[in-house]
Amino acid sequence: MKVSIGKAAKELGVSPETLRRWEAEGKIRVERTPGGHRRYDLASLRGWTRKEPEPKERITLAYARVSTHDQKADLERQVELLETFCATNGWRYEVIRDLGSGLNYHKRGLRELLRRICSGQVSRLVVTHKDRLLRFGSELVFSLCEHFGTEVVIINAPEEASFEEELVQDVLEIITVFSARLYGSRSRKNRDIMKRLQEAADALRPENALGSG
Repeated sequence: MKVSIGKAAKELGVSPETLRRWEAEGKIRVERTPGGHRRYDLASLRGWTRKEPEPKERITLAYARVSTHDQKADLERQVELLETFCATNGWRYEVIRDLGSGLNYHKRGLRELLRRICSGQVSRLVVTHKDRLLRFGSELVFSLCEHFGTEVVIINAPEEASFEEELVQDVLEIITVFSARLYGSRSRKNRDIMKRLQEAADALRPENALGSG
């Protein structure tokens, strides 16, 4: 049975553009009517096992994160900056809002972001700062982006920090996590732990290290 391109596309579950591409690539045979219209043999098409999926339009994903609920104002500032930046560049975008520590690899928003990157849906990832993704391990996310052809845009890319500055930020992030876990505990032991951690972070600050000499 010979059918039109529209009927053939419907039978195969593909678009007419896909059929035209297969024809141009020599994968399927097409007959033409005296008027030049394409006609497809349904029996042959149904035996065609290679049904190529239609490429989906990819999107820009912007990712905003804060560690705690009381940082809601900061989250809104991130979202506003991301939206303005993406709109100014004329990108079709969505913003993923996330809540949780930079040491938490199981945040709902982060999982959704990674799922969509790995499914090939994301053309571009935009963040305000590198550590909005993860405090440790953001390079793994960037490697995934490279593998799946996702561009990474960091709006506020900082100058390379010194070892001491990076160490201080890492310690402070760990303190934030411990604070959340120990919050509400009134035991002397926990108060002592928090005090020592804070003192260690203060001692590592570059200005304190320089003054100690």
